[in-house]
Amino acid sequence: MTTVGYVHGYTARETRRLGDQADTLAQLLHAGTAYPAGSRVLEAGCGTGAQTVHLAAGSPGAHFVALDVSGASLAQARARLAARAPWARVDWVRADLCDLPFADAEFDHVFVCFVLEHLPDPERALAGLRRVLRPGGTVTAIEGDHGSVLFHPDSSYARAAVGHQVRLQSAAGGDALLGRRLQPLLTGAGYADVVVSPRTMYADGTRPALVEGFTRNTFIAMIESVRDEALAAGLTTRGDWDRGIADLHRAADGGTFQYSFFKAVGLNPGTPGRGRAS
Repeated sequence: MTTVGYVHGYTARETRRLGDQADTLAQLLHAGTAYPAGSRVLEAGCGTGAQTVHLAAGSPGAHFVALDVSGASLAQARARLAARAPWARVDWVRADLCDLPFADAEFDHVFVCFVLEHLPDPERALAGLRRVLRPGGTVTAIEGDHGSVLFHPDSSYARAAVGHQVRLQSAAGGDALLGRRLQPLLTGAGYADVVVSPRTMYADGTRPALVEGFTRNTFIAMIESVRDEALAAGLTTRGDWDRGIADLHRAADGGTFQYSFFKAVGLNPGTPGRGRAS
């Protein structure tokens, strides 16, 4: 995917985190997403294939084209699919999301998940995706919103740590609060009949799999990954940072944690390229 800077990094730990996130949230995020057999589906910004596995499982008869700008990520995605869904029909394309190497109206459907938040101009990217989507085809976009996070016990230090990640992502050209913007972004890019549904993840001690898979291994791990950048930028001190992370873990240890994702589905109403310049 096109980024000014992927604030989470490209480490082995980040690859594991993305896998934990996709597996833990598969039912929550992918419910209602299924493509007819024979349809051509573009997954824009597939990364290491964490979502591709679940897309393929939900639509075994569809033909997927998974695109990413990183050759290393595509290699990991191929390996992931070979191990977990060797039957899936997936073509792998290395290209920039904002410079798509496809003809107009080449796809029946487009899927983009946790990508727009890292782009400096997500509306332009969405308009470019509409160019390659046939009239009447659908786009599905999923994003989080760090402003939606709630936890108990509350902690100003923990909230500050989350805020540091938001600021660092903004400095890198992205928007960790993008979920709330999906409807106007898709509408501005020329899509019609845009419907957005919040998908809320809630975890407490009665849901240990979610505590481990999301609260710890997805969200807290994501915040922890920007420690060095937050300190180098002078956003916090070591003591305050460590207190904030400890308090996030306290919410996982017998507390509660809630986070909302936003899933938008829109329709390409007609002539490719009618939205903002792609």
